[in-house]
Amino acid sequence: MRTPVTIIGAGLGGLTLARVLHVHDIPVTVHEAEASPTARTQGGMLDIHDHNGQLALEAAGLTDEFRALILEGRQAMRILDRDGTVLLDAPDEGTGGRPEVQRGELRRVLLDSLPAGTVRWGHKAGGVRALGDGRHEVTFTEGGTLVTDLLVGADGAWSRVRPLLSDAVPEYAGTSFVETYLYDADTRHPAAAKAVGGGSMLALAPGKGIQAHRESGDTLHTYVALSRPPAWFTAVDFTDAAAASARIAREFAGWAPELTALITDGDTPPVLRPLHTLPLAHRWDRVPGVTLLGDAAHLMVPSGEGANLAMYDGAELGKALAAHPEDVEAALTSYEQALFARSAQEATEAVRLHERMFGDRAPHSLFDMLRGEERAASAG
Repeated sequence: MRTPVTIIGAGLGGLTLARVLHVHDIPVTVHEAEASPTARTQGGMLDIHDHNGQLALEAAGLTDEFRALILEGRQAMRILDRDGTVLLDAPDEGTGGRPEVQRGELRRVLLDSLPAGTVRWGHKAGGVRALGDGRHEVTFTEGGTLVTDLLVGADGAWSRVRPLLSDAVPEYAGTSFVETYLYDADTRHPAAAKAVGGGSMLALAPGKGIQAHRESGDTLHTYVALSRPPAWFTAVDFTDAAAASARIAREFAGWAPELTALITDGDTPPVLRPLHTLPLAHRWDRVPGVTLLGDAAHLMVPSGEGANLAMYDGAELGKALAAHPEDVEAALTSYEQALFARSAQEATEAVRLHERMFGDRAPHSLFDMLRGEERAASAG
């Protein structure tokens, strides 16, 4: 197939697609709004799953490079009660199927695997319109346009490409995260570092939670979850870091100080991350010359699957295009039918996990689920 592929968005999904296309000698360009690969930080840790994310990296021919990024010990998990009581302490025995890497490092590996010039930085899509016969025109906010015969929206929650296919708009999920970091935690914040342990820690209650992960070195990356309406967060002045941290911490009054320190002692200003979702069974009718992947296609509440699914989408789309070199529409149809079924199942599971984490029985509902999985694995 020689039809050039135009990808909007240089996240993990778009880059995985670009790499798989490159492996199969299919011409591709990626247009990214950010000015450079280092324009912003790329988030924290990712657990890359053996049933999707790792398969995508295998299709991309990057398994060895991925394995070189793995941070040993980070699959350890702890569940704490609000008073700091340890309910579950699962060590990383090196046998799990979800090794942890830094998102930014994984993105760098994908970028380095592409020929120079594949990614066009500083190209933010401002609008997209259909021209007929499967051709589309993309207009960039910085000026200029392009016309393509095969367009892929890998541009996230607020995709500019999605309206070509679907009227769905992300809706607030009822919960927001507030993100903080603690640096040199073992030295400067020893009690919090001990509470988090060597991997991830979840301290949960109905409608709220403090979740943290040990990243490279002794950095603790925290996501504070609160189920509150948007107006509640609007009333918090996030331009005043100390005041905002104190206001968020008040929602955890009476919790163990080593847990609330993850909020109040943050070394970075707290950042609000509202959660949005698309419909659980989001799908669209086949439109010639265009498709979606990742959050643009199936935005869901966090479950540990988002990045994995985006990469798997990219790999599966790339393989479908390679398998149908003379029939792009057959490739897109095959890809989308599998995507719809996969996405609906994962989105449903994500909602169930969210309820276990923040529903009326939290944290015991999550503890019971994990214990059940552990017993099932032992029985198998």
